[in-house]
Amino acid sequence: MSARKQRLAAGLIGLGRLGRVYARDLASRIAETRLVAVADPVNTLAEEVAAEFDVPRHYTHPLALIDDPSVDAIVIVSPTHTHCDLVVAAAGRRKPTFCEKPPALSLDEVAVMRDAIVRAGILFQMGFMRRFDAGYASAKARIEEGRIGTPLVFKSTSRDPFRPSLEYANAKSSGGMWIDMGIHDFDLARWFMGDVSRVSVVGATIAYPELATVGDIDNAIASLVFASGKIGAVDLSRSGIYGYDISTEILGSEGTLRIGYLRETPVMVMTKNSVAHDTVPYFMERFRDAYTTQLQNFARNVLEDRTPPVTIDDGLEALRIGVAATRALETGGAVRVAEVQAAAV
Repeated sequence: MSARKQRLAAGLIGLGRLGRVYARDLASRIAETRLVAVADPVNTLAEEVAAEFDVPRHYTHPLALIDDPSVDAIVIVSPTHTHCDLVVAAAGRRKPTFCEKPPALSLDEVAVMRDAIVRAGILFQMGFMRRFDAGYASAKARIEEGRIGTPLVFKSTSRDPFRPSLEYANAKSSGGMWIDMGIHDFDLARWFMGDVSRVSVVGATIAYPELATVGDIDNAIASLVFASGKIGAVDLSRSGIYGYDISTEILGSEGTLRIGYLRETPVMVMTKNSVAHDTVPYFMERFRDAYTTQLQNFARNVLEDRTPPVTIDDGLEALRIGVAATRALETGGAVRVAEVQAAAV
């Protein structure tokens, strides 16, 4: 696409909680974009969002949006099980595409997506917003500058303040905790440390027994061995009741980086025998700017014909680690990531 075209005409598929945020950003917060169409199976929702953000067209079927000649690029924020068909359709129309994580629920589906993307030669960008968070981006730059020497140990924590609905947590549609939730941490592990060679896992349903009825767990820890021989650990929890706790530590040969924060409002209340502050409520508050920044980056990549920083291969490899972790939990043994080729989760 010519760099002379100043604003990207975007079509948005999926208008759930995150989709509505993306609609707001594409319509009003990103100078490089115009939101020209939205789609959601719930027609009243599509109509409502279109009216709220002054979007010219709305659809109940995503393929109608993809076929719309006024739409130059596609942004997909629909449920994970729909991603493969939508990306293949967008590639068939040769429209640049942004897709939220995870790329799909199986490695075979991602392979199909990748083949369609490569065959069409379209720009495709994967949605891993933590890479666009100011703290994570700054840490990456400092590592590349050599500020902490050689990274030796990677530790990442993701704790939700409450469990999701049973419908959302159902492993048949979400992929399970390691894929739906842990994929962010696995992407960061690769970004900071390189490819993961081996995964071992412990995990259980110990806080919310009802999650077992849909095949999910609520607390888990993975140990990682990287191809370089360096090591790492990821802990996930759905029962971090004190707040939304996302943090990462990278121990290097000459220093350490710690990324993340818990205090949302810069106020400390100090009384007798007590020092207290609030905590981060949830992901939209913690990563509000990162979501906007990654969409702006996508638009600029399309307009300026730049290579996207997060590709379908990044999505594929993060998912491969998630599948390996899921299998490690099931078998109780270490799983070599490179040997995970089959699609079934």
